[in-house]
Amino acid sequence: MHITDPIADMLTRIRNANSAKHDTVDIPASNMKKSIAQILVDEGYIKNYKIIENGQQGIIRVTLKYGENKTQIITGLRRVSKPGLRIYSNVEEMPKVMKGLGVAIVSTSKGVMTDREARKQHVGGEVLAFIW
Repeated sequence: MHITDPIADMLTRIRNANSAKHDTVDIPASNMKKSIAQILVDEGYIKNYKIIENGQQGIIRVTLKYGENKTQIITGLRRVSKPGLRIYSNVEEMPKVMKGLGVAIVSTSKGVMTDREARKQHVGGEVLAFIW
């Protein structure tokens, strides 16, 4: 099966597993997805992730994070730039998610990073997703 938008698929799998209060979720691996998972760990939205080799492309096993009484840490995930409509932003117009409470994931020429990091390094790029 061929997925036309693998990043949207990753975000949907995380969103669905989070809503169903699962502990882990498996996602087909790619370098872009690994860097997005690393950002989610660094920003404190998921506990951790590990790469499981299966002889093909591999699997990213994401361990989800919950508050006390299984309250969701991730309240929203939204894909911004889609294959049909790419959304780019320069450093001056970099979006702020929920006035700075959320995080925008941006693919720049210096790699995948958060909107804060992109402003700090003074680079723009493709706005992949919002998470809050």
